[in-house]
Amino acid sequence: MEKLLVESSGRLQGKVRISGAKNAALPILAACLLGTEDIYLEEVPDLKDVEIMCQVLESLGAKVKKVGKGELIINSANLNNYKTKYELMSKMRASFLVMGPLLGRLGKTENSLPGGCSIGSRPIDLHLKGFKALGAKVQTDFGNISAYADRLVGQKIYLDFPSVGATENIMMAAVLAEGETIIDNAAMEPEIVDLSNFLRKLGANVIGAGTSTIKIKGVPELKGARHSVIPDRIEAGTFMVAAAITGGDVVVENVILNHMKPVIAKLREAGCRIDEEGESVRVLCERGLKPIDIKTLPYPGFPTDMQAQFLALMTRCNGINIAIETVFENRFMHVDELKKMGADIRVEERKAIVNGGKPLHGAKVRATDLRAGAALILAGLTATGTTEVHEIYHIDRGYENIEEKFRKLGAKITRAKVED
Repeated sequence: MEKLLVESSGRLQGKVRISGAKNAALPILAACLLGTEDIYLEEVPDLKDVEIMCQVLESLGAKVKKVGKGELIINSANLNNYKTKYELMSKMRASFLVMGPLLGRLGKTENSLPGGCSIGSRPIDLHLKGFKALGAKVQTDFGNISAYADRLVGQKIYLDFPSVGATENIMMAAVLAEGETIIDNAAMEPEIVDLSNFLRKLGANVIGAGTSTIKIKGVPELKGARHSVIPDRIEAGTFMVAAAITGGDVVVENVILNHMKPVIAKLREAGCRIDEEGESVRVLCERGLKPIDIKTLPYPGFPTDMQAQFLALMTRCNGINIAIETVFENRFMHVDELKKMGADIRVEERKAIVNGGKPLHGAKVRATDLRAGAALILAGLTATGTTEVHEIYHIDRGYENIEEKFRKLGAKITRAKVED
């Protein structure tokens, strides 16, 4: 087991390059099961979640070869297994995304329920509803889920909630189905658009990604392609908050600015200067931070994956700040950890009220989930003494070389072994 030691670091300054998006890479890796020729992927982040997904693909008969930094060659021509291993599925929720491609390619799939961060209920009923609408027979038995179909036939599917995972899984199942599938109330996240672009390169007929209605016309087969994963908007947002919370001056490179609108707007409200240019954004904060309010919503609203980082920022914003979480009901677990550091935060159901501007002090804390871990690092950068962040395997699931990137900006952060 390892931990991160974070010390008060003063103003962060310099440049940081953002890696490929975890939440785009994982569904694209799953979609590689649909192709019958070599697929070349670039800008794939070196993360634990990506490693697990590659192991899932290999367990199903795909060949995965790393050919350079962030570069993979995947060939699923000889796909020979439709059952995923429990020990892999239990480690990561996104592993459930292989269900759609397997159903579309082989007509059958058997999986155990997925694992991942404990941030609230993330039911898979919408995924299964979509598979059933396409003609699959779905069975659940003691934590295992299987789906079978002699053939999938396109249908009109309405999602009760714009679930990202369900939208992706149904898309991947539908690209080889007969006829046309229409997904209404689809998720509109940039990662959905990236998956659509990738599927189109393989030969799929998909239009409308990025809107609430996606239309898919089935094709007989998908082949190979070369694709570069989009930059990670959550990693970008995390480093932008790092600049703000330390009163720093940081240029964040390899960013799609259109994906960052809610984060940019809220940092400006807090009093930061934001300069947008090409594929980079400069965050400069030289004065005291003003209080802000946020409310998480599906894209293009404020991302739930940035709520924890902004809660850390709110501890430095003088006055009363409010964060409302509408996406996940259990995503304030990091509040107790921030309170150990001296944060004045009160939670009322799905609302966190932060009395900001009070000094923080180092403490022994734990990363209750991926984004909570990032928030604790941010808080530790401004706290007196040393902050020990434990259970950092959560952080390693979603941030590539996080301490190295922070150190290049002047942060005092090191990784150490946890003593028995």
